[in-house]
Amino acid sequence: MDRRKFCKTTVAAGIAASFPVLTACGDKVPAATEANTSIMGISLDGAEIELERAAIKELGDALTGPVMLSGHPDYDGARRIWNGMHDKRPALIARCLSNEDVAHAVTFAHERNLLTAIRGGGHSWPGKSVCDDGLMIDLSAMHNVEVDAAAKCAFTGGGALLGHLDDAALPHGLVTTAGVVSHTGVGGYTTGGGFGRLNRKYGLTIDNLIGAEVITADGQTLRVSADNEPDLFWAIRGGGGNFGVVTQFDFQLHEFDRNVLSGMIVWPIAQARDVLEFYAEWQGRLSREMYTGPAMITHPELGNVIAMEVVYNGDPAQGEKELAPLRALGTPVVDGVMMQDYKVMQTQEDAAVAHGIRSYAKNAMIGEFTQGLVDDMVDAYIADPRAAIFTHTCGGAVGDFSETDTAFPHRNAQTMIVFFTGWMDPAEDEEGKALCRQWHAALERHSGGYYDNIEQEGDTRVARNFGPNYERLRQIKSQYDPDNLFRLNSNIAPA
Repeated sequence: MDRRKFCKTTVAAGIAASFPVLTACGDKVPAATEANTSIMGISLDGAEIELERAAIKELGDALTGPVMLSGHPDYDGARRIWNGMHDKRPALIARCLSNEDVAHAVTFAHERNLLTAIRGGGHSWPGKSVCDDGLMIDLSAMHNVEVDAAAKCAFTGGGALLGHLDDAALPHGLVTTAGVVSHTGVGGYTTGGGFGRLNRKYGLTIDNLIGAEVITADGQTLRVSADNEPDLFWAIRGGGGNFGVVTQFDFQLHEFDRNVLSGMIVWPIAQARDVLEFYAEWQGRLSREMYTGPAMITHPELGNVIAMEVVYNGDPAQGEKELAPLRALGTPVVDGVMMQDYKVMQTQEDAAVAHGIRSYAKNAMIGEFTQGLVDDMVDAYIADPRAAIFTHTCGGAVGDFSETDTAFPHRNAQTMIVFFTGWMDPAEDEEGKALCRQWHAALERHSGGYYDNIEQEGDTRVARNFGPNYERLRQIKSQYDPDNLFRLNSNIAPA
């Protein structure tokens, strides 16, 4: 079966029930909410531009999905993304159902030098999947996932969520590395690198990407892999959304027993130094099957605590032996590590970071878990229910690749620390951001770079962050997006 043809037909056929604006399969969906006059948009360089009524209608007629203007009944729902802090109003929203739709939308934007945002799962922490007065290319309807169990591959639409990927693969006894919140979009997560609870054994998500379909700035649809357009394939594995719109991801899957030894161990914050000092020495001797990572939070019931997330991807008896020293440490208030479905861990944080939360985050790639880092983590702890730090553990298979094998350069990091703040009241925006920046500043001296998907103000440090890969990324950017249409990301300027 032609995988590209499959995805085009099944996505178009399968979403009608999900989106009431659409008609039955095979019928033309309603055109744009038509403007009575031309409307104003914004160019890539920030200037006002006129979007002609006839051109908007032509785009609406060309797409099988709807083009929405302000006033369309689905416009407000479509423009909202996960992070409630970003309340932006695009001039146009093109909900795409196929590669052809995406190509039409990209061409429309490119010909008019129109500011363009790409919405996959809509989970961009810095809010770059939406824009004011530009075009939002919305892939949310392209969320189909097909699994070829015999080949151990998953073919995933650019609008799919990580939960869609897990739900499609796990019933076949298969899995690949996917992140820690199931309503995260596959697209931005993957092109940024892709940390998850299985990365010590299977590598980052980009290490399991074996092919993709990309719509480039000139409207071409390219099939990329290690053998076809290899430079572009290299770039989308860690270079973010700089090079085109990825409408399909092909992932290598691995055999997996979803009933895994997993859960959380929690201690009072007074034991944080003991836990972190033990972890700093212990984590370097762990097997690839063992994923553990500390978090420091203010829990609504337990108060100020340090917690350790555990997932052991292997023989449970061996996992119990390896975990025993941690379980014997101090006096835990909770030991919830048990045999349970992997999806319990994959969804446990979904509610805490539900859609609409106002959130700000920073992060730091950590080369070594030193005594100095432990001291600063303990001393800088903020006892506030809006603030927390989490870690994403690296090592193992993540380090099997060199820093230049893919565009993602931080292969030698031991862990990534995420500084997170979340609240609901807009009046707390500045205070929430200040809390996060305060905690990050206290630990920044230990940082060896940052993870692009999370960083809010990283644009001025892009060259340093990509390190030895930056100049190659600039050359590839020049080839596939010389006008920098795809700039709402951790942007790499064309050479």
